[in-house]
Formats: sequence, C-alpha cells, structure tokens
Amino acid sequence: MAVTLIEGKEEIMLKFYDRERELEALERNRALAEQSGRLTVVVGRRRVGKTSLLLKSVEGRRFLYLFVSRTSEALLCERFQEDARQALGLELFGRIVRFRDLFEQLLLAGMRRHYTLIIDEFQEFEFVNPAIFSEIQDLWDRHKERAKVHFIACGSIYSMMTRIFENRKEPLFSRQTSKMVLQPFTVEVQKQILRDYHPAYTPDDLLCLYMLTGGIPKYIGQLVEAGAVTRETIIEHATRPDSPFLGEGRELLVSEFGREHGTYFAILQLIAAGKNSQAEIDSIIGKNTGAYLNNLENEYSLVRRNRPLFASPQSRKTRWSIDDNYLRWWFRFIYPRQTVVEMGRTDLLREFVETGYEQYSGLVLEKYFREKLMTQERFTEVGSYWDNKGENEIDLIALNDLDRTALMAEVKRNPAKINLQTLARKAETLRKELAKYRMELRGLSLEDM
Repeated sequence: MAVTLIEGKEEIMLKFYDRERELEALERNRALAEQSGRLTVVVGRRRVGKTSLLLKSVEGRRFLYLFVSRTSEALLCERFQEDARQALGLELFGRIVRFRDLFEQLLLAGMRRHYTLIIDEFQEFEFVNPAIFSEIQDLWDRHKERAKVHFIACGSIYSMMTRIFENRKEPLFSRQTSKMVLQPFTVEVQKQILRDYHPAYTPDDLLCLYMLTGGIPKYIGQLVEAGAVTRETIIEHATRPDSPFLGEGRELLVSEFGREHGTYFAILQLIAAGKNSQAEIDSIIGKNTGAYLNNLENEYSLVRRNRPLFASPQSRKTRWSIDDNYLRWWFRFIYPRQTVVEMGRTDLLREFVETGYEQYSGLVLEKYFREKLMTQERFTEVGSYWDNKGENEIDLIALNDLDRTALMAEVKRNPAKINLQTLARKAETLRKELAKYRMELRGLSLEDM
C-alpha cells in the first residue's frame, strides 16, 4: 500500500496488482521490436486498467503516449506534435495538420532509435478521419521492417477494435503481431486486495465488492481510496449523492448506443431484473428484440446467451444475462430509480439496495463460484442446467473432460439452506449425460468463498 500525505490528510493509493503475464508479453514484444516493428493490439472495457498496464510496462523505457479524442484532425496533430517533442525530443517544424505526416515522422524516428508508441482509444480515429486507418496501414507496411518501434494500439470498444484489425475488408486486417484482451481482476486478486486493505474482511464484504466491481480495477481503487471495504461502507459509498457509481452506467453506454439507447437500456433493465428470455423481453418491450440482443452480444459484448449444459447449440432454452457485474447492478438498482436519484433522495436509494441485497447477492454468488472454479480448479467446462418445465434446475455443473470428473453444486448464501439430497435427485435426471464422469455433489455458500 502506498500512503501519501496531502494537506494533513492521509490518502490511500491502490498499489499495482497482478498482470504479470501481460507485462511479460509486452516486454517480449518490446524486445522483438528492437529489431523491427511490432504491432500489439490491446483491448478491454473501460476502467479495466489498460492505460495503467501499458504505462507500467514502459517504466524506465523510451516511449510516446498519445490519446485519441473526438476532435478535428488538425487539433489532434497539434497536441500530438507537442507530445512527441516532450517525450522523444522530436522537433517537427511547421504545423502538421494530417496524422499521416506525423505518423511517418514517428516511424522515421524509430529507424534512428528504438521506442514504444502507445496510441490509446485507437478506435476513435474512426470519428476523427476514417482514412487514417488506411494511411497507417500504408506507412506501417512500408517502414515496419526498418522502424524499431513497438506500436501498441489500445482500444476500449471491443467490436470496433475487432473490426479494425480482424475484418478482411479493413486496411489494418492481419497487421497485428500480437493481441491482448485485458480482463478484470480474478476473484483471487480481489481477495488479496481485501487482505491488504481490510485484513478482517468477511465473506459478505468480499461478495459485495465482487458484486459492485466485478474486478474492475478503477472501481476497486475508488472504493479503497474512500475506505469503503465492508459491505455496509461499499453500499453507502455507491449510493452517496456524489458517488461516481450512480452515473457511470449512463456515461459508459449512452454514447455507444446513440439514438437507440432507450431501447437498449430497457432491454438491459429487464435482463437485470430477471426477465431473461427473449419471449419475456419482447412481450414487455412490445416488439421483436432479436436484433438488439444480437448487437448487445456480438457488437458490444455486454450480454451472454446461456444454454443449459448438455443442450445442443440449436436449443431454444436460452437465457440472457449481463456479463458485467457493475452494469448488472446498475441496471438492477440505479437505472430504475432515476427519479429517486434526481430528487437527491439517496437515502431511499440505499434502502432499495439494502432491501434487495440478500436475494440479488445470492444470484451473484453463483457467478462468483463459477468464475472461481474456472480459474482455480481443473475444469474444462462450467455451466448450469435447467429443464423445459423449470422443475429441475441446478445452480452449477463443472466438468473435467481430462480426468472424467464432474462437480454438481447447489449455491446458497446460507449453508443451512443447502439440501444435497434434493441435488442428488436432480442429478438423476442427467444420469445419461454424466455416465462417463465420476460425480461429486457439493454445497457452496458464503463460507466457501
């Protein structure tokens, strides 16, 4: 933990956690770029720590960091020109108004001396001048063999970054030499953070942290810096009148969805409330939402199409879920209470959250254990099961096709409510599908986190 004093007050600053594998990969690419140009693509949702990781990877190294904002190309080049002068000592005389001219100078500088070039929010060039992608491709193809530059294109909109670099029709198709998708902190890293900043934490403290942040470093940092590391203080901080968590969902998504944001928000609110079949969503929205759900899944990577384990890919027993923990929480508790927020009655908002916490966190606990099993134990597939009638529903099934073992679990906040006899009867309905596995039945609760 790093501690500094500012105006007589102690300020807690979150130290750098995890990311060893990512740092090793970036260092490997940087070393290779000392011989010829390398293009690394880094993607991940906003607040996941992409910029922090990249700046950590170039500590003590020669680098240039450029951030793309939606402004005119001339103004962007003017700022970049000054950044290049300060970071690399690169004197570019005359006013540069086209990114193509600046990028060529940066590649030529790399022929004289190796450095790392980081362009953050790379996909935003689409809104500055879409031709920039073709111009980068042309210059990179011509100069990369002699330019000793580790070029890192970093972006937060997965669908756009994927299209830019992996769509055959796009100019930068196949130019990347490495791709990194940055994920939130694992549950084990979240436990380590709580051990560092709140050694006496309870399982419910951990569950609440996971529920609100989903392992997003920025969110965890905001809570730690505010001293909000217990269930009570986390909820209190997240529902304060000045809390960044109140408006973050809208800030993240309105610009992404544009004019259609109202429909998308309505769909996400319904999914967060447990309306997880398209038929339910269609009946409430009043129109076919198939195209919207497809976009949310494939374009925005915000929702997941879930099928029961052992179901065929054509199965119609689909349930939709929101992948992102924070957005799931925001659409469950904050977005439906916008009037309360606008009235400044965050005391009532906090009461809504507290009232629904036990039931909602029980559902989040299932996701927690699913992630824990995937990252910490030897399982090749993890999911859940439900039948057509909804009579046999199994919270968690984990399979290991290497060892031919399977785990079937019932998940409850309170261990006293777990009934393994009932679970065994449900397992009987899957006797055929599980015939080749050695089965273990287990109850998982707050005590097992």
